[in-house]
Amino acid sequence: MLSNYHPKISSVTLVPSSGGIFEVSLDGKLIFSKKQQGRFPEDEEILSQVEQL
Repeated sequence: MLSNYHPKISSVTLVPSSGGIFEVSLDGKLIFSKKQQGRFPEDEEILSQVEQL
């Protein structure tokens, strides 16, 4: 992701959690929540949000 979207994305941070929570945020905005959706995201769901930067 970094190599494909540089300089739009300068870093990626993984934050450990517990309880099966998997969330993706972009510029502080939640763009996907496994807890809310009940599933993991498709790659395209995340990439489309990044492309809108």
